[in-house]
Formats: sequence, structure tokens, C-alpha cells
Amino acid sequence: MAKNVNVYSTPTCPWCVRVKQFLKDNNVVFQDYDVSIDRAKGDEMAQKSGQMSVPVIDIEGEIIVGFDKERIKAALGL
Repeated sequence: MAKNVNVYSTPTCPWCVRVKQFLKDNNVVFQDYDVSIDRAKGDEMAQKSGQMSVPVIDIEGEIIVGFDKERIKAALGL
């Protein structure tokens, strides 16, 4: 079953690029929010994660800050 996955990122963040490529490589459908231009999503990300660093990945409500491959795999059941 597909999980609801949101990625909060910026275009200049190398870890954001890696997270999105990892998800694509594993055929995970996700919504990407560019918090450098979408202030509302930036505020939402800060509220969920408690910080302003990217990337922040929201997998069915589980918040993962940074490219923590093992936690992402576990949350997705990969």
C-alpha cells in the first residue's frame, strides 16, 4: 500500500536532492514542497519538525529530519 509522503526541501540543498532521488529510485510517490518559496509550507515544516533545516520528510506523520536512509526505509517498509 502506498504511503503518504511529503518532502520539505529547497533547490540548493544537496541532501534534499539525494532524498528525492532515493525515493524515486525506490518508486515512492511523494509530494515535494519548496520551502524557499512557499512560506506556509515552511511554517508547516517547522511546526512538524521543530526546526528550520531541510530536508524534512513526513511519512504518514512520522517526521524524519535529514537524509536518514535507514529510518526512511523503515518508515516506508522497504
